[in-house]
This record gives sequence, structure tokens and C-alpha cells, in this order.
Amino acid sequence: MHRLEISLKQDAPSSQINIGRGIRRKLGQMLPLKTPRRVGIISNKRVFDLYGREVVRSLKAEGCKIFEWLMPDGERYKSFRVLEKAVTFLSENRFERNDLVVALGGGVVGDLAGFSAAIYLRGVPVVQVPTTLLSQVDSSVGGKTGINLPVGKNLVGAFHQPASVFIDTETLTSLPQRELVSGFCEMVKQSLISDRKLYDMTVGCLQKTAAKRDFLVSSEFEDLIAAQCGFKASIVANDERESTSRSDARSRRVLNFGHTTAHALETITSYRTFRHGEAVGYGMLVAGELSKNLGLLDARDLELLRDAVKLCGPLPRADHLDSNQIIRALQHDKKNVDGQINWVLLEAIGRPRIVEGRLISAKALRLSLRAGLKVLERQ
Repeated sequence: MHRLEISLKQDAPSSQINIGRGIRRKLGQMLPLKTPRRVGIISNKRVFDLYGREVVRSLKAEGCKIFEWLMPDGERYKSFRVLEKAVTFLSENRFERNDLVVALGGGVVGDLAGFSAAIYLRGVPVVQVPTTLLSQVDSSVGGKTGINLPVGKNLVGAFHQPASVFIDTETLTSLPQRELVSGFCEMVKQSLISDRKLYDMTVGCLQKTAAKRDFLVSSEFEDLIAAQCGFKASIVANDERESTSRSDARSRRVLNFGHTTAHALETITSYRTFRHGEAVGYGMLVAGELSKNLGLLDARDLELLRDAVKLCGPLPRADHLDSNQIIRALQHDKKNVDGQINWVLLEAIGRPRIVEGRLISAKALRLSLRAGLKVLERQ
């Protein structure tokens, strides 16, 4: 088992990340908190049917009183309406500030449950138990929580660090292929902004996974998840609140590589066409093309980016979408500063660069969208 720790501000408790096969069955005894009186599990029906009973059994063995609330499944349910129901669930069951929320599920569950915990009684502890690959390497780590608005993704939210994250690699075996593709794309994103070592490690594991799905529960793939989480944890510890005044390569803003276009794609399709990671796959391709068109990225590294995205698996078509709609949606991105789009681009593998939108011509953006949104043929 791997155990990582995110050390934040001096007066704040650290956040633990635990990674191991089958650790959901040991959740109760591994909680980093004094045993809470009440535990509210927020999940969805599919995930709870698969793993809920084992988690409940583990928590009850430690004397916890369990309450369950299941939300609908899908990105479009990260909304005010569903958030109100989650907070009402906590209120009706008289949760107090020393009680605990457990988010059992993928990124949608983690974001909504985390935000509920952040705003109920001005903050109750939350433990993340991510069950999708994307949530394991990305959304469960770092304390970002939130919901969507019709005009844009994650425009309402709060920073609320989990007391602990429990990543059980066994849950990956139950994922549909598209969920794996989504997680693979997020892994590629982090490897491209990290360094060549993580890029090579990620590509090597994707090649092995394509040949044998059982590789997902191997110790080597577990090492990759730990390396991915370790990279993100190092960025979060250095810049927890994503300071808008920073533009260096260790700024938390660099984690948004691929997300500018991705969020626009998700918004204009009402969160019904793309899994988040699939949209990030296209977002990386657009950012790579834009980096090349601005003279930042050479053709060889652009090809490495494209090869890595190809390895993730097939993406839904995006070349038929209206580029004017995409560009309008970009104006509502939550990463905009002083009315300007801020793009995370690449100078090379492991060398992200933040570029202000005013430095990018409309022609360069349209050319990059056209090239980046083409369907990649897998080799």
C-alpha cells in the first residue's frame, strides 16, 4: 500500500492519500479522525450497489452510525438543486461538525459531496473514496469541490481539503471502457506537464493496459497512480488556492492544461456528450496545436502528445461542433483573469507555460480548434 501526505498551511492538518488493492474493506479502521458519531455516505446507486455494503460494514465495525444518500449519476446533476438535497440530508439527520461525510463514487459524487461538506455548518470533515480512475488521480486530490452552472463548469464551489483519500484499485475492474479512457486522458495530461519520467511511465502503462485489462490491478499500475497523485499533491502543497498572481511552472494553474477547451465542449453539449476526461483529451490536442502555432512547441513533442492521447482510446466525435459556440463558451471559463482567457500551453514535455489570451489571434485559435478536434486514428 502507498501512503502520501499533502502538507498545507502550518496551522492546517495534513491530508492523507492511501492507495491499495481492497482498502475499502478497511476504511473504518484506517480513518485518520477520532471515530465520528455519524457518517453520511453520499454515493450513487450503481457504485453503492457494488461497494456500499463493504464500506458500511467496515464503518459499523468501528461503532459508526451510518446514513446513506444516493444522488443521480451524471455531470449534469452537479447542480444547485441536487446540492440542496444533499445538504438537507445532512440537516435532517442532525449532523454535527465532528461528524463525517464519505464521498463514495467518481468525480461528480466527490465534487458534490465535498461541496456539501464544505458549506454545511461552515465545514464538516469529508473523506474521499474515489471509484473511477479520473477521480483517483485528479478530482479527489487537492480539495477542489463544486457544482456547474448552465453557462459553465465548476463556476460555484469551495476549497475543502479531505481528511483522507482512499484509492482502491480494485474498483477499476468494474469501470466501463469510456470511464477508463477518461481517466487515461487525465493521466496523460498530468504527465505532459510534469516531466519526461512520468510521461514515459504513463505511456508504458497505457500500452500494457491496452494489451491486458488485468494490468489495472497490478502493482505497477498502482505505482503509476501513486506517482500521478504525488505529482498533483506537490503542486497543491505549493499553491493550494490556485493564486491568480502566479504563472510559474509550479503554479496550480498548470493543472488546467487541456481544460480550457474541455470545459467549453462540456458546456455547449450540456454535459451529455463527453466524459470529462474525453473532453480533456481534445483539450490537450487543441492546446498542443495552439502551442505549435505560436512557435512554442516543436513538431516532435506535438507528435508525442498526440501519440499519448491515441493510446487512451477512442474519443466521441467533436469535429462537427460549432467553433463559434466553443469560443463563446471560453469567455465563461472559471480560469479567466481580468476578462482574459488564460491558456496553459506547452514549450516541451514537462514545460507548461501560461499564456494570456490577448497574445493569441482569432485565426490561430480557430486553426488550432479545427486541427485539435479532428478524430485521431488509433495505430
